[in-house]
Amino acid sequence: MLTNYNYTKMLFFLVMILSSLFSISSLSFINMWMGMEINLIAFIPLMINNSNSLSSESMMKYFLIQSLSSANFLLSSIILISMNKWFTLFNYLNYFIFFIMNISLLMKMGAAPMHFWFPKTMKGLSWINCLILSTWQKIIPMIILSYCYLNSVIYMFIILSVITGSIMGFNQTALQMILAYSSINHIGWMLTTMLINMNMWTLYFIIYSFINSILMFMFNYMKIFHLIQIFSSKSSIYINYFIFLNLLSLGGLPPFLGFLPKWLTINFMISNKFYLMNFILIMSSLINLFFYLRIMYSFTMMNYFEIKFNSILFNKMNLMIFMSFISLGGLIFFSMIMYM
Repeated sequence: MLTNYNYTKMLFFLVMILSSLFSISSLSFINMWMGMEINLIAFIPLMINNSNSLSSESMMKYFLIQSLSSANFLLSSIILISMNKWFTLFNYLNYFIFFIMNISLLMKMGAAPMHFWFPKTMKGLSWINCLILSTWQKIIPMIILSYCYLNSVIYMFIILSVITGSIMGFNQTALQMILAYSSINHIGWMLTTMLINMNMWTLYFIIYSFINSILMFMFNYMKIFHLIQIFSSKSSIYINYFIFLNLLSLGGLPPFLGFLPKWLTINFMISNKFYLMNFILIMSSLINLFFYLRIMYSFTMMNYFEIKFNSILFNKMNLMIFMSFISLGGLIFFSMIMYM
């Protein structure tokens, strides 16, 4: 029974990947919508977790929000196809339809202020599903949005996403909520790179997914979901340091790898005189780094001797340690490649 269950999960996972590739390679909005729906149908069974009673609630929230945004996207696509042979933004009706399409795609990815469902959904999922939701499930709406975005709408969502993701992460103690609001903040940065060019977006997305994978696989292996569990775990001190250094890399602190895409984005925005938005993005990253450093300060300055609930051996996480070295020292390596 367990073997069949795993094969079923693998089948849905494969369908989810293929549907995403089908959607982003389509030339028609209707085909893109079909790929999004197949992707939704494939990801819903992966969210089921019998050992967690909150998974059903998260699954229902995710299904309702994705269905609503997909219906809006389909409606706007049908109106565009039926009423206009050639699309132009000079028509106010077309502008309004593109606005609805943008809002539906931004809701699908969880950008603020349409983020209300995202942290609550992440809260009830396993770490592997959190990783899929915060990385792979953003590919389809981001790629489709790059075909039809409106500058004024994207600028507003960039500012709201980076501010919301930074401020709302302050008072969180659950690691899933911290990474959920960090993901909302990174959505703002990814939307900024999308306005630059898609190669920059691809680089940012790959590095963000890489660092997120390291953290979530570590948390999954150690079976921890709250900050107090990191402080009180009996794992090697080096594993805890790797966790916090990867959090700093996720926040974009030099000389870690997470600083590279932010460095390139800031450089481009300065050269094109986007000073105000650049200031907002940098300040939001500083706020993120503040509560990451606050976590690290609490860990290094306080000792917990009594509660030791779990024991993790350092030599059993060789792959995660190797990936962490890439994350922590990758900026120097990539900088050498760029200047060769």
